[in-house]
Amino acid sequence: MPEQADTTQNKKLEFVTLVAGGQNFCIEITQIREIRRWTPVTILPHSPDHVLGVINLRGAVIPIIDLAAKLGFEKITPTERHVIIITAIDETIIGLLVESVSEILGVNSDMVRETPRGPEDATTRAILGVIAVDDEMTKVINLSTLMPKQDPVAA
Repeated sequence: MPEQADTTQNKKLEFVTLVAGGQNFCIEITQIREIRRWTPVTILPHSPDHVLGVINLRGAVIPIIDLAAKLGFEKITPTERHVIIITAIDETIIGLLVESVSEILGVNSDMVRETPRGPEDATTRAILGVIAVDDEMTKVINLSTLMPKQDPVAA
């Protein structure tokens, strides 16, 4: 029995690593539907700064969020080199504009370290923890906290 407890506490996790605002982040792979090249968006009037607009993805209208701007960094000026990560947050599908996607990172749950806490807002609460990868720290994003349901994403 003790061996079984160790297995559940040290669960294997998989993340997709990405760069937004010049910083390393990762999102749990189960929240990602697809990764695609940047495509121009239809701009929505009176939408928040981090909402770039919407795209038509196989008949579905998907809002596109500038992840760097949402996290408080400088807005990304999209080019064909940028990437949109189509994510599923509960039942909501949202596209995230990022600078690049790097790799799939498989780690044991004990490698995710708690984020040191200071003054908190919705953005800092969305960082679940950090993972030391080589000499850099990769921040784990909780999309459900970053994009709460009551937060209107698109008009």
